[in-house]
Amino acid sequence: MAKLDEFIAEFASFVWGLPLLILLTGGGLYLLIYSKFLPFRYLGHSLKVLRGKYDDPNDPGEINHFKALSTALSSTIGMGNIAGVAVAIAIGGPGAMFWLWVSAVIGMATKFFTNTLAVMYRGRDSEGKLQGGPMYFITEGLGKKWWIMAAFFSVAGLVGALPVFNVNQLTQAINYILLTPNGVDVDFTSNLIIGIILAIITGIVIYGGLERISNTVSKMVPIMVGLYFISVLIILLVNFDQVPYYFGLIFTDAFAAENYVGEPFLGGVLGGLIILGIRRGAFSNEAGIGTAPMAHGAAKTAEPVREGLVAMLGPAIDTLIVCSLTGLAILVTGVWQTHDVNGVSLTAAAFNASIPVYGNYLLLVCIAIFSISSLFSYSYYGSKCLSFLIGAEKKHYYNYFYILSILLGATTSLSMMINLIDGFFALMAIPTMTATLIMSPRVLKEAKRYFAALKQSEKEVIQK
Repeated sequence: MAKLDEFIAEFASFVWGLPLLILLTGGGLYLLIYSKFLPFRYLGHSLKVLRGKYDDPNDPGEINHFKALSTALSSTIGMGNIAGVAVAIAIGGPGAMFWLWVSAVIGMATKFFTNTLAVMYRGRDSEGKLQGGPMYFITEGLGKKWWIMAAFFSVAGLVGALPVFNVNQLTQAINYILLTPNGVDVDFTSNLIIGIILAIITGIVIYGGLERISNTVSKMVPIMVGLYFISVLIILLVNFDQVPYYFGLIFTDAFAAENYVGEPFLGGVLGGLIILGIRRGAFSNEAGIGTAPMAHGAAKTAEPVREGLVAMLGPAIDTLIVCSLTGLAILVTGVWQTHDVNGVSLTAAAFNASIPVYGNYLLLVCIAIFSISSLFSYSYYGSKCLSFLIGAEKKHYYNYFYILSILLGATTSLSMMINLIDGFFALMAIPTMTATLIMSPRVLKEAKRYFAALKQSEKEVIQK
């Protein structure tokens, strides 16, 4: 197992090298500039679309804009926001937060382009149902000769969508917060029992299909973000005197990299810090990876740009808000300097330091909701990848594999799980970003048409 752990770590480091950093971050920055910062110019309009102002039940698709965003957010707002941020700060120090923010700003542009494409070039599966996602916008937008690249994405997605990291960290949270303090022996058997319970809960929801998944997570997402926001707000109020200092340190340490303890990149610690922040940011908001377009591609809309505008809100909510809450809570309590790299225990220490007795249990509730909601969405992504590869009538086989992987995640090490998913996320990003950059002029052309029509309709309303 030690050799396997080392091999997976080397694999993740290899695929997250300079070429991918250029493709993911450089590509996203190019899209941001190329669009003339469009995601930020139409933020108000995207909120109107999200609230349902332009919903039409007769439009093609399966779920409305809000449920599509909730499904996407339920996968992105997960353990990456709690454990992932904690790992980033433990290794990179306060400066890691700055590069997380950079990845979010760039990610908003990336999400606009990828998710607009997901609706522009929807395809039909072997059962004739309308589907969206990178595998479909590659084959529908670039042609069948690009099928190999679409298949590459789908194969990587089969592993990338596995819930092993979320399950692993939820298990560790239950052990650290609930079982060990109450004198319960933590071992393979206890972890397996937790895994079995999670597998049963997940199975009940995912076998109901997208409709049941979207209905469930659309109720869970607002609750989990609200509960977590209030919890961290209490921590920040308790440590109010430390907030200005650490907020400033995030910016200065981002370039000094004085607290970085990881491997150097391109010969320096600053390069290592940048790649750490971008990598954890990508794991958190998944911009450019290609998972979100599978959820947004199912949105009920005839206007691709609308779904792109809704999707771009994802990194803002996920990374700029939720990840920032976790990061500030860990920094202002000072636990980032005194605890280990096990993400959950670091965040739990921050909660316990400011909210004695109840803090850990409050965090456990948040973690449980975050993790379990992610379990539902990722199963949908994986089954869509299998559907593309071998046919929609066989996609349910993925769920059996998915359920078994929950047991694996509950009983294996953190480093192996986080490196495994990181590695395959990187592989998914290659076809997603390549196709998006090739077709970006088509997205911009569609956006110009949409906004011109929008201005004309608003003008007519004013004249009436």
